[in-house]
Amino acid sequence: MRIYIAAIGVAGLAMAAPALAQSTTTTTVTTEQSAAGNVIVVPDDVRTYVTKQQTRSVVLEGPVVVGQALPDTVEYQIIPDNDGYAYAIVNDRRVIIDPQTRSVIEVYD
Repeated sequence: MRIYIAAIGVAGLAMAAPALAQSTTTTTVTTEQSAAGNVIVVPDDVRTYVTKQQTRSVVLEGPVVVGQALPDTVEYQIIPDNDGYAYAIVNDRRVIIDPQTRSVIEVYD
């Protein structure tokens, strides 16, 4: 009986493996958590807009990380129809910014 159960388990894994092995090309995104612990979810249309924009990159010393407030020297662009979000390209990485706090919400590789 144990062999029969083990064989069913192995067969189930073998059938699921191809689905797990499928790969998609995605952009690495890190997401900020609010002070309340809630994950800030950026709308897809904001992400799409940001990935299509061409702006010169600003160079800052050190890595750009989620939660970091950008200095006043970094100019950002407000997202049309979504003024709660802005973007900039910093150290050749696209970042989504909260324009009220200047803090980085997401970083794209």
